[in-house]
Amino acid sequence: MGITNSNKVINQDRIDCDGSLRVTLAITAAPDIISNPTDIVLVLDRSGSMAGAPLSAMKIGAKTFIDIIDEATDSSKDGQIGSGSRMGVVSFSSTAVADTQLITSVDALKNAVDGLSAGGSTNHADAFTKAMELFEPASSNAKVIVLFTDGNTTAGAPPAPVAAAARAQGITIYCIGLIGSDGLDIDALNNWATDPDTSHVAVTPDLADLEELFAELAANISKAGATNIQIKEMVTPDFVITSILPPAKGMAEQLDDHTLRWKIQELGVTLSESAVLEFFVRHVGQEPGIKLVNESITYSDNEGNVVTFPEPKVEVDCDVVVHPEECPVPIQFTVEGCEDSLLVDLGDTYLESQGRIIQVDATVKQVCPHTRVALAVILTEVDTDGMEYQRGMKAVTLPAHDFPGCRDIQVKCIKFVVPEDLSVSGGSLCSPRNFKARLIAHSIDTDYRCCEAVISP
Repeated sequence: MGITNSNKVINQDRIDCDGSLRVTLAITAAPDIISNPTDIVLVLDRSGSMAGAPLSAMKIGAKTFIDIIDEATDSSKDGQIGSGSRMGVVSFSSTAVADTQLITSVDALKNAVDGLSAGGSTNHADAFTKAMELFEPASSNAKVIVLFTDGNTTAGAPPAPVAAAARAQGITIYCIGLIGSDGLDIDALNNWATDPDTSHVAVTPDLADLEELFAELAANISKAGATNIQIKEMVTPDFVITSILPPAKGMAEQLDDHTLRWKIQELGVTLSESAVLEFFVRHVGQEPGIKLVNESITYSDNEGNVVTFPEPKVEVDCDVVVHPEECPVPIQFTVEGCEDSLLVDLGDTYLESQGRIIQVDATVKQVCPHTRVALAVILTEVDTDGMEYQRGMKAVTLPAHDFPGCRDIQVKCIKFVVPEDLSVSGGSLCSPRNFKARLIAHSIDTDYRCCEAVISP
């Protein structure tokens, strides 16, 4: 099944010119067995040489195998082989017997394994024959035999032709061998198993290794979604990567200002699972517009999955940026390695004024009750030749009052800012500056109507 989903999203669709974004990469992988149902027959040796510890170790390994397939088929250890797959158990000594048919009940499969007892000879040919009989020819499911044995053939017909017939019918054969007291013909296992031998045959002399061998084989049959994943992300020159959050799966590293690499050893080996990487980028370009975040993104894994990611875009708004003040020229100095203190003469500096604030007050005379007033203050600056330069205008509304007669209204704290770089006085910093202020005021509310006009209240 491999990679089932890949995505890339950003947390905003609009940023300022120097704004930042959180970018989220996500992939999901699932074992192949979920989309490709498989019928599996466990063929287990219960000959006399298996008595005692070997039989106990085999049962543990076989039940671990069943659990892994259970989880791989539906992403849950729910006691049922899912997604259309099935499993059966055949055991053999002097003859072979089908302990179960192809079923989905994990408990029934484990009970069959637990019920095995050792005794008798080793008839591999009959074991293959009974296993082949469990498969339904009309079924479209993939067919797999997993044979476990600890010894050489001591009863029955030669097993090699039977195994060859099974392979000819499209049945994949895996062999797990335990080098027991009667020895083990490893060449025979290689002959029975599907090629290549390196991925279909596993042999050990150690009982402690059996569970791991069964587990590795189950993972191989379920076919990991993806292993040795490498994702390389490069953002466009308009962005730089500022930080990367450590992912829960795998390891991510920043290669340069624009590039990162994310490695994941395996994903979706026994169940469907997801991995997420979050990182932050900042816009460093100077032009506004709708922009792609990523320049390129590449993906690779050992399974050859082909993966593509979306290409999110963000609208960048670059307003006019003004820097009214240059940064002061720095004074450089060095503190030597063993110096506890340092006296530095930073030289002279001068008091700088960013401008002046003019606050004006005014009195509007004889404002009658229930009448709002519109007031404007126009400020100009006068140079040495008497020329005037606009420095601002403020317009305010004075609310109506309820006093019985007309009265004066004081207006306080109307403020103007006059930056020093606009001075036309011709003098130095903090020299006098000449201004003129003009007031315009009129009543907003009046009873007057022009001709037949109707004035809305």
